[in-house]
Amino acid sequence: MKKLFLLLLLLISYFGIAQQQYSIEKNIHYYSDSICKSDKYIESQCTLDIYYPKKASNFSTVVWFHGGGLTGGNKEIPTALLEKGFAVIGVGYRLSPKVKAPAYIEDAAAAVAWVFEHISNYGGNPNLIFLSGHSAGGYLTMMVGLDKKYLGKYGIDANKIAGNIPFSGHTITHFTVRKEKGMNDIQPLIDEYAPLFYVRPDAPPLVLITGDPELEMLGRYEENAYMWRMMKIAGHKRTTLHKLEGFDHGGMAEPAFPLLIKEVNTITKEILEKK
Repeated sequence: MKKLFLLLLLLISYFGIAQQQYSIEKNIHYYSDSICKSDKYIESQCTLDIYYPKKASNFSTVVWFHGGGLTGGNKEIPTALLEKGFAVIGVGYRLSPKVKAPAYIEDAAAAVAWVFEHISNYGGNPNLIFLSGHSAGGYLTMMVGLDKKYLGKYGIDANKIAGNIPFSGHTITHFTVRKEKGMNDIQPLIDEYAPLFYVRPDAPPLVLITGDPELEMLGRYEENAYMWRMMKIAGHKRTTLHKLEGFDHGGMAEPAFPLLIKEVNTITKEILEKK
């Protein structure tokens, strides 16, 4: 009888999500009008798209940063995240070499600040904002989520983020930042532009996902494994590491999306149960 009841609840939940209607708004500027008017590159590049469930409330939001090595790519809302019961926000940001660090990190933080300020207008819960992204997007996820000064500029405590879930992101200083400094791809650096520099025990949940160590780009699994270990040593209680065997840097994203969705749902439930 208990199993039947649980099955009915799952079916009701499934069909409720499936029958939800979703809406999308595109090319929203996340910087002020005065900033956009003063910088044409910001005006053209620093926009976001928001995909959200209509006539819903208290839902979670995933802020998604695209990959492309901080030199390419465009804002996107991944197909794998559609119709999952939460909002997805695809963020565009300035790119190197037109700008240098920390401009793109500042853009990512400005976009997240916009979400904190505006998501309730769409029905979303500002306590349920998750950051994620692939490759360069994973790097931005960690920089905004771990170095508290970027969101602190907007009066937002980075610890209010519900979870940081990067896909195959650099945890050392990104290779494009190193290139801007005249360094090469395989010369490692851990400075103010490295997520590893900001290891701390009080950070939000951190879910590290990479591909196969033998197929990944530039030792990305080993970087993330070291990040996992140092967060553990620092006393962080909610860092997990997933290694997707058989998938290279580009291919690891698709099998990572179910992990992202699972973590969003799990953490969302935990947060709501505490209220």
